Amino acid sequence: NLLKILDDDEYYDITIEVGNDPHVNIFRAHKVILYYRSPYLRSILSTNKKKDDEALTHIKLPNILPEIFSDNIK
Repeated sequence: NLLKILDDDEYYDITIEVGNDPHVNIFRAHKVILYYRSPYLRSILSTNKKKDDEALTHIKLPNILPEIFSDNIK
């Protein structure tokens, strides 16, 4: 079932650090899903392309509340 991919944190390829201290959450996700589900994240991912030697992409979104981000990526 493809919907299980959304909850799968074993094969993620991006971590997203959301919020400011002390309210920071780190989300694990799949870039291809984020890319097609969110125009905002698509623009961030397009400008933050990883280098070939990086296994994992990491982005920071300090101006977004973790609760709001969590609701929007589901």
